[in-house]
Amino acid sequence: MDLNTTRAYNKQYKVIVGGVMIDFIKGKLVHVIGDSVIVENNGIGYKIHTSTGSASDFTVPGEEVIVYTQMIVREDAISLVGFSTREELNMFILLTSVSGIGTKVGVGILSSIPHGQLAGIIATQDIKMLQTAQGVGKKTAERVVLELKDKVPQTLTLSHQDTANGSAVITSTQSDAMEALMALGYTRSEAQGVLKQIDMEQMTVEEIIKASLKKLMQ
Repeated sequence: MDLNTTRAYNKQYKVIVGGVMIDFIKGKLVHVIGDSVIVENNGIGYKIHTSTGSASDFTVPGEEVIVYTQMIVREDAISLVGFSTREELNMFILLTSVSGIGTKVGVGILSSIPHGQLAGIIATQDIKMLQTAQGVGKKTAERVVLELKDKVPQTLTLSHQDTANGSAVITSTQSDAMEALMALGYTRSEAQGVLKQIDMEQMTVEEIIKASLKKLMQ
């Protein structure tokens, strides 16, 4: 097959596949592998890339689950991205509508910040807080806020200063502590993991860092 024929075939194949929409997959959870879940439906095992939060919702192999999905079609690959709630999927779709944010970064952001809290961060245009997300620098954060501040559904918006619903909330103090730990050589996941183990109420950044380092070195 020559180059022109290959290109024509790929273009036609992409159009055909792109017309398929998988809204959700309901089936038996086989297992969770890193950032993916495997769901079996009618003898077919679907590998679905997901966020850390959604992955934690799928825990019992053999249980029936529903994963809300979007098919990602590229010239070199076809994949599925999915989440445990439609709200998180909708936030992913919004994020990846922003120029420069692809599937990997979109999932990374949702793995770093719960989608409800993320909506609040975008709505209040908190650039600094948004930069705590995986793969997000200042320019990307500014672009996300600029393009999505008026698009975030009000039903998703949750002020990142509001803890009334008991959601895990990243405060500016926690954000500063996370940045400090990463500057010391710890990964984002390590920093996030240890910070979840600390009661940071009324603690200074320095106290949080000391407590975190003590746990990390145990």
